[in-house]
This record gives sequence, C-alpha cells and structure tokens, in this order.
Amino acid sequence: MDEAVLRRIAEALERLAPPNPVVPDLTAAAAFVWHPASAELTPVARVSGVDIALLQGIEQQKAILLENTTRFAAGLPANNAMLWGARGMGKSSLVKAVHAAVNAGPKSRLVLIEIHREDIKSLPELLNLLRGRAERCLILCDDLSFEREDADYKALKSVLDGGIEGRPENVLFYATSNRRHLMPRDMIENERSTAISPAEAVEEKVSLSDRFGLWLGFHNGTQDVFFAMIEGYARAYKLPIDDAALRAAAVEWSVTRGGRSGRVAWQFIQDIAGRLGVVLTA
Repeated sequence: MDEAVLRRIAEALERLAPPNPVVPDLTAAAAFVWHPASAELTPVARVSGVDIALLQGIEQQKAILLENTTRFAAGLPANNAMLWGARGMGKSSLVKAVHAAVNAGPKSRLVLIEIHREDIKSLPELLNLLRGRAERCLILCDDLSFEREDADYKALKSVLDGGIEGRPENVLFYATSNRRHLMPRDMIENERSTAISPAEAVEEKVSLSDRFGLWLGFHNGTQDVFFAMIEGYARAYKLPIDDAALRAAAVEWSVTRGGRSGRVAWQFIQDIAGRLGVVLTA
C-alpha cells in the first residue's frame, strides 16, 4: 500500500475521531453555558438576575445557600444543593443572586456554569474538563426532572457520588426542580406496582435526591410576601406610584394570573413600569 493511500486513510480516521476538548479560559467571564456537542464553554457577557436583597419570602433559604456557597468559594467543604418546590418562587434566581453576591467579595472568584437538562448525560465530560483547575466552579441545572423510561438519572447519581475518581474538589452542583424527588409520582408508583421487589425499585428512584447534601424547599407565597416583593422592586427601580395604588394594582394582577409567586411579582413590575414609562435597568 503506497504512502498516498495510507495518508488518505489516516486523514479519514482523524475526521471520524471526536474533536479534542477545548481547554476553556475560565477567566474570560463569570458565567458560562456548557455545549456538549462541541465540548465548549460559551462565556455569558451578562447574567440575567436580580439582587439578592430583592428576593423576598425566602430568607432562610437565602442564608443557607449563601453560607454554603461562600464556604465553597473559600476552598472549604460544601454540599451539592437541590432547590425544589413551587414554580416561580425564586429557585434559579436565588442561585444566580448568590453567585453574584459571593463574587462581590474582595477575594472571591466563583465561576457559574449552566448545563441544560437534556445534556445531563454529558456531565462526566464537563467534570473531566474542570477537574484540577484552579477556579472554583458552580454548575447549575435549572428545572431538573426525569420522566418515565429516562435513564439519565443513573448517570447523575454516579456523578454526585463521585465514582471512583470522586467529585472534583473545585466543583459544586446545584439543581432546581418543581419535584422533590426529581421524578413524577406516577413513575414512582409504577415501580411499586410492577417491580419484582417494589421497595428496592422505589428506593433506587428516590435515592437520587439523597445525593444532594442540601434540600431547600420553596412554597407559595402569602399576600404579605407578595406585597413585600412588589414594594421592594418598586423602591429599587424608583417607580412613581404610592403604596396603596401599587398594592391595588398588584392584587388585581395576581388574581388574573392565579398566583402570588416571585415570577408573577416581577411580571407585574414589568407591566406597571411600562405603564409608568420607566425603563428597568440593572
């Protein structure tokens, strides 16, 4: 076989081989998004979030998560965390706000990395890319949950346990979910009714959430908490409206929306600011 043929074979094999992972420059930004197809971390120029002081009705959750994250950023032991509960009550907003608050410290440098739910199976690849780096990295998976016949939860269990290598000491994993055990109730009940050993099958399903050292629950807000949310936003953005008118408009808005969550409060503030001709700037 001549040299030209061998060269063509070698070139063809190189094209078939997966690309070498790109070593990320984690000093390029404070936050990144993971893209497993190209094994790249894309820098985020500006993280969408609110100041931690504006998150109302979750004081205990704020204190616990901020302390855990601050310890991790300082190189001390910390736990993976799962933030679960009512939708729109500030789970992902709290993670981003805590990240910003920690980085506001004089010596802190914490990198936030977002991984999408559908890319969870590539988490081991991401961890290998981050292993041994000097930067402290916080991985966030927003709205994490698993459906029937979804086996990705097994990969996540292995990663959270660390496997034979152990979880990289410079990496922490936070997830948000509307489900306490990350799986629908009917998926768990199905295991009870069809498995040879129902107790063991259910235990395998719900044990995933046990891998998180911190469980932080978020629940629907009261009207007083809802008022605190909108009044805090109104003061922060200097909206020219008195409290009585603001509350009256907020009650009407929450009734039409069917809830009093943090998300509903922020949507109301966007609406009222638009009506008042005020531009909301960070």
